[in-house]
Amino acid sequence: MVGVIRLLTVTLGVLMLCGSTMGEPTIPAVTTGSSGGTSSLPYDESADAHAAIRAATAQAATEKKDILLIFGANWCIDCRELSANMVKSPLSDLVGRRYVVVKVDVGNWNRNLDLVKAWGDPIDKGIPGVVVFDPHGSVLYMTKAGEVANARWMGSEGLMRFFAALPQSKQ
Repeated sequence: MVGVIRLLTVTLGVLMLCGSTMGEPTIPAVTTGSSGGTSSLPYDESADAHAAIRAATAQAATEKKDILLIFGANWCIDCRELSANMVKSPLSDLVGRRYVVVKVDVGNWNRNLDLVKAWGDPIDKGIPGVVVFDPHGSVLYMTKAGEVANARWMGSEGLMRFFAALPQSKQ
């Protein structure tokens, strides 16, 4: 019995020591592009999302594409997984043909919430949330039930099926 107590005490001490020296968790960089290198995290926390949406809308009108808003955050595993898959073929090809993409950082549910509300709260059931609209501002699709909030389990094939099924404008 004394041996078990001693073992438990040592184990508890080691766990406490490890826990106190671990510090803040780090979020790994996302691997992007064909080079396999690392880049910054997918959501620019200092971006002016309003300006980015205006610019994307103008670009989409010129290119005869729709706009794909993706609301998410860098701490979100599913957001990072979606972002990583969006730069790999065949999903990158589909997205590139159809959309001008804007990633909108929602932080810890405390950033760009005015945009979330303005676009119908596509993150109500989780992030990432998606809105597709045409250059005239007509919403073609919005996530309502966390459709891609489980991107890590959907895999590249599931994400491809999701995006391939989204409606497109009649430009």
